Amino acid sequence: MIRVSGDDAANFLHNQLTQDVLLLDAQHGRLAAYCNAKGRMQASFVLYKRAADEVLLVCRRDLLAQTLKRLSMFVLRAKAKLSDATAEFRLLGLSGDVVQHVCGPHASTAPWLRHVVNEGPESADVLTLYPSQGVARALWLAPVDSGATSALAVFPQLAVESWCVADVMSGVAWVEQATFEAFVPQMLNYESVDGVNFKKGCYPGQEVVARSQFRGTLKRRAFIVQADVPMRAGQEVFSSADANQPCGLVAQAATDGDCQLAIAELQLSATDGHRLHLGTAQGALLHLLPLPYPLRDEI
Repeated sequence: MIRVSGDDAANFLHNQLTQDVLLLDAQHGRLAAYCNAKGRMQASFVLYKRAADEVLLVCRRDLLAQTLKRLSMFVLRAKAKLSDATAEFRLLGLSGDVVQHVCGPHASTAPWLRHVVNEGPESADVLTLYPSQGVARALWLAPVDSGATSALAVFPQLAVESWCVADVMSGVAWVEQATFEAFVPQMLNYESVDGVNFKKGCYPGQEVVARSQFRGTLKRRAFIVQADVPMRAGQEVFSSADANQPCGLVAQAATDGDCQLAIAELQLSATDGHRLHLGTAQGALLHLLPLPYPLRDEI
């Protein structure tokens, strides 16, 4: 968890991320990316405004320190303070019926909504994510000194491996250390899952991201793949059409027993009737699985 606090917290993040943070209201969360000047993603977040002068960002732990340091370099005169708030919050993943239970029987579990559970000092925030195989998913955030988390004790605990598999099957990949600066947002389908706002002002890499969207057809996309062997982020993918040059990269992988799944960024041409292999042209065969959402080629 990264906390950005101060009168200029939202404005500062608005100028750094792919999302319109200024227009973000209290009822929504957002998926966002932080890019370098070439539009390559250095980190990804699920973020929300906890208060008018406080924004919380959930990101990969292995990228937190370097992301916090780099973002802090650009605060300059803005009234914004950045800090690592990981130790201050209990962050849990929710899946299935528990999401509807904590949000309320009539609450929507569509992605990127914020629900406040138990208003007051014992409150918790629930941020809905993209579903996985039709199953609702969410993040639960509450201060560590709050008793709000005790309300979840009646529900069975989900294995971490099962959560990671569901994360992959949602089709929304996190940027991690192994994929640092490997992708522009569209390579991970971020514009298709509301992770990029093309109507907002400038941010690092904005020109490249916009040009990728509006000038020519996107040639690389993210797909869900299955294999008979474990995969890991950063592994190259090869196509039977070209044994010498990789056609893609594994963005996020998960293993649960015999279930080996990953989100892989691939050249679209390589997915057109060609065999895909992991690591080398003779590596394990990869099978494409359907994405749970439509790709958006135009905005």
